[in-house]
Amino acid sequence: MIRHFLNLSDAGGDAIAAMLANAMDRKAARAGWPKGKVDADAPLAGHTLGMIFEKNSTRTRTSFEMAIKQLGGDSMFMAAGQMQLGRGESVADTARVLSRYVDAILIRTDDHAKVEELAAYASVPVVNGLTDLSHPCQIVADLLTIVEQGKPLPGLEVAWLGDGNNVLNSVVEAAGIFKFNVRIAVPHGYESDSAFIDAANASGAQITLTRDASEAVAGADIIVTDTWVSMGQEHAHNKMAAMMPYQVNERLMATAKPDAKFLHCLPAHRGEEVTDGVIDGPQSLIWDEAENRLHAQKSILLWCFGKL
Repeated sequence: MIRHFLNLSDAGGDAIAAMLANAMDRKAARAGWPKGKVDADAPLAGHTLGMIFEKNSTRTRTSFEMAIKQLGGDSMFMAAGQMQLGRGESVADTARVLSRYVDAILIRTDDHAKVEELAAYASVPVVNGLTDLSHPCQIVADLLTIVEQGKPLPGLEVAWLGDGNNVLNSVVEAAGIFKFNVRIAVPHGYESDSAFIDAANASGAQITLTRDASEAVAGADIIVTDTWVSMGQEHAHNKMAAMMPYQVNERLMATAKPDAKFLHCLPAHRGEEVTDGVIDGPQSLIWDEAENRLHAQKSILLWCFGKL
């Protein structure tokens, strides 16, 4: 049975826990090594990852290219605008063709339905590198970063500030899987997908919505935000004005737990969703979080290939 990774629920709690443990082990085993050196066991030697990008990328592209390289395999970058996919070839036909050339497919796109269609017609694993609905690969890295801090996931108090976007949907999905709580502070009209919230609450998490940033952050273990204007959106002045009360700044961070940590998936718009004092401050884990995209990606690929 083909293992696709379109959302966190495709793997489930036990598999994600195994990914986190494997990622920590592999990360520790590479300490001091050159980045391009292959892991000692080279578990994906001979495998090639095809990567379709319809959106710009720094961390997703680089981390997956290095992930497959460190696992002993190869990657192939494909910009959608330079493929026949960009000239009207169907997603289904693209999936059938690429399945004859590569061993797995990563796609970063706008419409989640494209990823689902790709998976439906591919005969190799498909990984969601980001859609407008979710960003599961980012959240595996975030969970890894949190666990590295010695914070158990069950019962964790997470505060989300700002836009109810794709990253938040995956945070909420993770909360349902690992039974932690998320307090979401967003302005009217920018709420996250209710289906993710309903599913997480039904699974035993506590997902609450507030319009008060201080209420969300009070007593939180982890504070998370993201850019307010996503890729492909025009710079929306009305949206920016609505979001300003949810900026993560030093005053707001002071209301969280003393050992609270700050996460941001990057790129950051400093002075908008977060201040320099927070993102460069002692509570920020953003560089560990960014590095952990690599280690998390490796374990996701290993799971997709049935090696976890």
